[in-house]
Amino acid sequence: MTAMIEGVGLQSKETGVAEIGDFRGRLISADQADYDTTRAVWNGAIDRRPHLIARCVGTSDVITAVRFARGHDLEIAIRGGGHNVAGTAVCDDGIVVDLSAMRGVRVDPVNRRAWVQGGALWGDVDHETQAHGLATTGGIVSHTGVAGLTLGGGVGWLMRKHGLTVDNLVAADLVTADGELLRASEDEHPDLFWALRGGGGNFGVVTSFEFRLHAVGPTVLAGPILWDANHAGDVLRFYRDFVRDAPDELGTVVRFGTAPPLPVIPEYLHWRPVMIVGSCYAGSIEDGEKMLRPLRAFRTPLLDLVGAKPYAVFQSALDSTVVHGWNYYWKSTHLSELRDDLIDVIAGHAFSSSSPRSYVAMFHLKGAVSRVAEGETAFGNRQASHAITLDAVWRPGEDCGDRDTAWTKRFFAALGHFREGVYVNFLGGDEDPDRVREAYGDSVYDRLVDVKTTYDPDNVFHHNQNIRPVRVTV
Repeated sequence: MTAMIEGVGLQSKETGVAEIGDFRGRLISADQADYDTTRAVWNGAIDRRPHLIARCVGTSDVITAVRFARGHDLEIAIRGGGHNVAGTAVCDDGIVVDLSAMRGVRVDPVNRRAWVQGGALWGDVDHETQAHGLATTGGIVSHTGVAGLTLGGGVGWLMRKHGLTVDNLVAADLVTADGELLRASEDEHPDLFWALRGGGGNFGVVTSFEFRLHAVGPTVLAGPILWDANHAGDVLRFYRDFVRDAPDELGTVVRFGTAPPLPVIPEYLHWRPVMIVGSCYAGSIEDGEKMLRPLRAFRTPLLDLVGAKPYAVFQSALDSTVVHGWNYYWKSTHLSELRDDLIDVIAGHAFSSSSPRSYVAMFHLKGAVSRVAEGETAFGNRQASHAITLDAVWRPGEDCGDRDTAWTKRFFAALGHFREGVYVNFLGGDEDPDRVREAYGDSVYDRLVDVKTTYDPDNVFHHNQNIRPVRVTV
């Protein structure tokens, strides 16, 4: 039968209802013209068809949508930015609680705080906070969602200086599986607050975050340096030694692949295999220039784009290289240190993909990340040296998807005994469930199970990298 929900035709699984309470947002179902665009997420390889997309305009709508789904035995997926590679923001047959219309950001520059709604993107946050010369750690792509990145931990350019995103989380408002609104902080529901700082979307729908801010920019020394792929092994060894004692102010991400056709890159370098070291110095321009000088001089780079630029502009510099609707497949792991034999493996596999859009990204951790005690938050593997992600990327219609998916798997297998944990936000949709435990370590994972059992004993929120409560097998 078809149930009419506030004028929307829903192919119901025996819901037998006529409306969703006093829902004020927009309800989108398969008979509407924009259903396909609305259900699409960042990873174009994900193709799921929910019964209903509930685009919320406020916390009350979220409560109403969750209670409706629970009352009618519908699967629930939570959409913030929809940027997760596993595509967990959308489900088949159920309801998507869509927060993408809730993108408000409010900044208190005196007390250095920001309040951010659950559907905001990091570009929204940077736009508002940088008006006051403030920022918090927030990824490396501006169209990444705040909610997903934060709840998984939050790696980004500023993490070595100012900690992970979760290390800057002060409080969160959350709608539970029972449709109740809770505030989680050090003083209110501290067990839940602990779990939210790394445990992903397992515990409810976060409608608002409160973040601690820091003085950053608005102008920073930042940008990429490019070397020919043939020199990757030598450059990576130099890089390893260079960053080992680098100050916390220096954040770096290494990229192996082809030079993307960005306007700032000369056309003759477009699609050429290169190793790139991107950097952002969260300190004075002068100190950054002095610090980066040896790296910039090593082996005569093909291109050096390091310079003073607005932090918010730099945060969006990679947006066009990870486009919405392209197909993505990832494998990832943490690495304890960049030993010579590991560098040989990386240099030997990184440039053997088929698609010119596929790449490898490696994030330097340590610094403030490693000075937070293991178990103080739910983010695991804080002593890792780097996080590496092997990213197969191909556009719809291109025939290299199977080959590059196989490339990531071969590369991942070759990393073998070098693997040491994993960042939960980098896990794909076809991972062994044991990898979720690997992301946290046994003691943190077991504690997360306890919190999950307290706040979501029926595993209502399981469209994620799931932490199963006791006695539940969903």
